[in-house]
Amino acid sequence: MTKSIAVFGTGPGVGQAVARRYGREGYDAVLVARRQAPLDLLAQDLSAEGITAHVITADLDQTDAVPALADRIRESVGDPTALYYGPVPSNLAFVPAADLTPEQVQDRMPITLHTLLALVREFLPAMVERRDGAILSAQGAAAVRGRPNMSGWPVALAAQRNYLQSLAAEVAGKGVYVGMLYIGARIVGTPFEADYERRRAQGEPMPDMAAADPGELADILWDMHAKRNRHETIVPAGLLDG
Repeated sequence: MTKSIAVFGTGPGVGQAVARRYGREGYDAVLVARRQAPLDLLAQDLSAEGITAHVITADLDQTDAVPALADRIRESVGDPTALYYGPVPSNLAFVPAADLTPEQVQDRMPITLHTLLALVREFLPAMVERRDGAILSAQGAAAVRGRPNMSGWPVALAAQRNYLQSLAAEVAGKGVYVGMLYIGARIVGTPFEADYERRRAQGEPMPDMAAADPGELADILWDMHAKRNRHETIVPAGLLDG
């Protein structure tokens, strides 16, 4: 039986790199994101590398659409062996915690937590039944420790982290691995990194941030999954020390 990974949030950066990394390990890749054209281009590239890829467009902000999305995935590969969840809200603006409103937090909850919950409920039972599966995520390190003037989405990410930590403990003895990667760096090739470099070139004050290669981040996730010796990794190492 061919293994497969459903990549939710197959945008530039880690999502695409995860699809490629798992494809090299013999997994079919289901590419899920909002826009068809970039997914088609990625699927062509993966196919040229000998990787089977399936394109499915979906708005992961629409939690009610998850059952239909799950059916489309099953039509392509059955119940996936693994899923990666890493979509980003369309409105990513960070705000000071003192200015954060309930509405701003709620706006970010569907794509960050609600849809993930619904997807896990769809695909976890099959993973448990065959005693083999993985649920993976990659998010910003602000989920782990709050930063001044960087509230908003990290509040929802912290809720996601709490859920995944509990899930990891519950399914560890059932053959299912849960792995979380938290990144405190700008990821090469992403719109965030391009905006960071543009603003720095224009002389705007920008915080010092290391650059991270998405392929190396995907390697870390694969290593975590393959070895199953830790549930969380923070990049760069030592970022939150002190």
